[in-house]
Amino acid sequence: MNGIERITARLDADTQAEIDRIRENAKAEAEKVAQGYRTQMESETAELRERSRRAAAEREERLVSAAQMEARKTALAARQEMVDKAYALALEKLCSLPEEQYIQTVVALLVQAAPDGKGEVIFSKEQRERVGTAAVALANSRLGDGKLTVSAQTRPLKGGFILSNGRVEVNCSFDTLVRLQRAETAGEVAKRLFPQT
Repeated sequence: MNGIERITARLDADTQAEIDRIRENAKAEAEKVAQGYRTQMESETAELRERSRRAAAEREERLVSAAQMEARKTALAARQEMVDKAYALALEKLCSLPEEQYIQTVVALLVQAAPDGKGEVIFSKEQRERVGTAAVALANSRLGDGKLTVSAQTRPLKGGFILSNGRVEVNCSFDTLVRLQRAETAGEVAKRLFPQT
């Protein structure tokens, strides 16, 4: 091999060595960059999974909370319905008392409503004819010098009466009395109906 061929071979060898070195460096750099991207991708994937997990957990918590709230509302509505039925039953029982007991109940209310023994007692048409006169007479006797009278007018009442004394009326109809009692006793009735809550 002559001198030029040796120089050329040496240049080729040096060039090839430089190319191989550049390729190795490029390959190493590419692997380093790829590893950086893989690490970043794994980190972002893990972060995304964690965010998705948290979002799913929060959504589940909201759904469970909403379901629990809906269940409480349904239970409360059912309890309220039962309390309503209890007061409706109380009113029904008051209105359907046996006649003698009904008269005694009306008399006790008249004595409380008219301590001065004055006024007109307004009944429903049916009650005026059935118990009105007897109840007013008995109330007058209990009041001593009572001057209560059975009114000629009637009202559509569900039992009980309205005491009219001049411009003042005292509503002692059973539905009004039950409604007023409900305002004071609904909590206690609910406790008795639902003692475990």
